Amino acid sequence: MAPTTKVKITANPLYKKSGTKSYLYAMRKYQFSPTKPGPYFFGTTMHQTGRQYTDKAVGGRVHSQRVLQKKAADSDQAGEVGADDVQNDAMYLATVGIGSPAQNLNLDFDTGSADLWVWSTKLPASTLSANSNHTVFDPSKSSTYKLKEGSTWKISYGDGSSASGIVGNDNVDVGGLVVKGQAIELADTMSAQFASGAGDGLLGLAFSSINTVQPKAVATPVENMITQNDITKSESLFTAKLGSWRDADEPDKGESFYTFGFIDQATVTAAGAEIAYTPIDNSQGFWMFDSTSATVNGKSIARSGNKAIADTGTTLALVDDDTCQAIYGAIPGAEYDNDSQGWIYPSDTTLDKFPVVSFAVGDTQYVVQKEDLGFAEAKSGYIYGGIQSRGDMTFDILGDTFLKGVYAVFDVGNLRFGAVQRKELNQNISAPPS
Repeated sequence: MAPTTKVKITANPLYKKSGTKSYLYAMRKYQFSPTKPGPYFFGTTMHQTGRQYTDKAVGGRVHSQRVLQKKAADSDQAGEVGADDVQNDAMYLATVGIGSPAQNLNLDFDTGSADLWVWSTKLPASTLSANSNHTVFDPSKSSTYKLKEGSTWKISYGDGSSASGIVGNDNVDVGGLVVKGQAIELADTMSAQFASGAGDGLLGLAFSSINTVQPKAVATPVENMITQNDITKSESLFTAKLGSWRDADEPDKGESFYTFGFIDQATVTAAGAEIAYTPIDNSQGFWMFDSTSATVNGKSIARSGNKAIADTGTTLALVDDDTCQAIYGAIPGAEYDNDSQGWIYPSDTTLDKFPVVSFAVGDTQYVVQKEDLGFAEAKSGYIYGGIQSRGDMTFDILGDTFLKGVYAVFDVGNLRFGAVQRKELNQNISAPPS
């Protein structure tokens, strides 16, 4: 397969790091309840629906609804979660061409979801005018666009934010590889919270079993690449190399990209090791694998039966509370901060003071780069950690904090996940996240 299927990704210029906001994004994406204290939680509200065939509430059914809420700073009263409380976690964006001629949109590649949705001219004029920084797909300007009659889609989160719309089929150019007749989800309705996100849409790289199109889920771009023989059966895979905060100063680390249909051997060679693979369980639609241990400064933490998913669409890594305690217990001055709803540590901590932290992927341990143990400024004098609690979830979310330390291979054809450890940076420097 020609290397035209390498898709460069760039840092989202509008992205502003906030640990608490990124944690809240993960909470609403995965609908988990926190096990540690903080202002955000899932509460239950009563919702009344109208009588059947009417728009009137009288006589309708009342049912409970689980929604994300926020405690007021000066009281225990709970209120709504606003658009300013959460951010779309699109730290990286990739240019994708849709239609004929191609209209280029900047999309978030997300291995934790399976929808390809975009901003479109079907959205209300008020939404478009209030969010003029987005590139919007116009189906009327594409000669290959066809409406998929009777199909709709909707993505909704626990804070009440949502996007929905119609479905069409069109050509999608991913790094020079054109997927013909790909299902495209066009937004025609979007809540204010959803609209505040970055990028022009999302390209899901999980499995189509969690695609939201109704009445029948549609295949993802990668699944169609395989069906259409755009990538060979022996290389039915894609890979991800995500950048770190010092990548611009590191020639061997400066390029961030995805590949489709081939493994970038130069990156593997630079790592000085072989890719290790482990089987995945995609029954829940995710890239899930066994992760039954972790280490902190060489001390093993047994986590019998534990599983994790690789999610490029989540910036943080979320793991069990005992492992979090072990990690931050090894950083001088680190503490859990209720107001930040997360683990924090003193901002003058240098990398040589950080522990060596690793997580198992199958039988292989992979180290989290020390530079990525810090995510963003928290309260004055403290940094919000890149590894946080997964709450009551039963599996880990190994997001960008973890993935930036490896070159990852998502092998669709063989249902396995592979990784090779990228060489660590110089550890004897301070690492103030920005």
